[in-house]
Amino acid sequence: MDITVYNTYSKYLQNKYGEKVYKLPIKLPLTCPNRDGLLGKGGCTFCGEEGGSHENLSDCLSVKEQISKNMKYIREKYNANKFIAYFQNFSNTYMPLEDFKRYVNDAIMEDIVAISISTRPDCINDKYLDFLVELMYNMGIDVIIELGLQSVNYHSLEKINRGHTLAEFIDAVMRIKRHNLRICTHIILNLPWDDTLDTVENAKILSALGVDEVKLHSLYIIDGTEMGEEYKKGEIEIISKDAYIYRVITFLEYLDPKIVVQRIMGRAPEENSLFVNWHESWWKIRDEIVAKMISEDRYQGSKFDYLNGKALHNL
Repeated sequence: MDITVYNTYSKYLQNKYGEKVYKLPIKLPLTCPNRDGLLGKGGCTFCGEEGGSHENLSDCLSVKEQISKNMKYIREKYNANKFIAYFQNFSNTYMPLEDFKRYVNDAIMEDIVAISISTRPDCINDKYLDFLVELMYNMGIDVIIELGLQSVNYHSLEKINRGHTLAEFIDAVMRIKRHNLRICTHIILNLPWDDTLDTVENAKILSALGVDEVKLHSLYIIDGTEMGEEYKKGEIEIISKDAYIYRVITFLEYLDPKIVVQRIMGRAPEENSLFVNWHESWWKIRDEIVAKMISEDRYQGSKFDYLNGKALHNL
């Protein structure tokens, strides 16, 4: 499907690198401060034992081995030539600095054009960012920090046992921007405690802070998690697919059109899951969203008019 109603990640990568670029997931033997007792135990109520890395290879393999295996598969399947090394699971800056340097340096390989590092806002530190800036300039490689936020509603963050508030996210974004690194923010648009106002505010906060990319997730519920138990007891409800589609379109309308949208639907494993994408393929729902936006003449940034003194715009 030709997508023109929002600023797609594939188009951004094509324009920047001159061809298709594929992300290669990397799994490290990690945890996060919200699981090991430093800030809390059990992690976010929706988070399973894999830490969001269900499609990854084993962390028993080295970084170079994981990249090589994934690269070989993607090359053969898609005839790809350029790749992004994606440190995906849990909090990839939650480790001693020297270990972090070693893992990241191991990802510098031929045909790797960028490194993407997924982590938490409270795991952003200037020393780690200093290293990444030095790496970027010395090695001529792009660096993207992917920050899990999930919602700007700090009451919802408390409900899901996130372990940080909006303040830590704002601090992390400001530090990353001072280091001239790219930022991608992860948002879940259908948390049970959020509403349409939160959807709009998500877009406004990300736009006001000037993040570079956003990745939207639809909440999926894994058996064996705290949220899974709440779901089985009927203590939480998931909004309908149509309501989620409405939220995605509304979010995009208020989002700065310069922000790249990595995706508008999340992928999730059916195995051990209690709820995944209304039992439909993620790409079918994505296509529904795009078709609805086209038919209703709605597009990213159509309501992006609230910054730089909105009340003065017509004076």
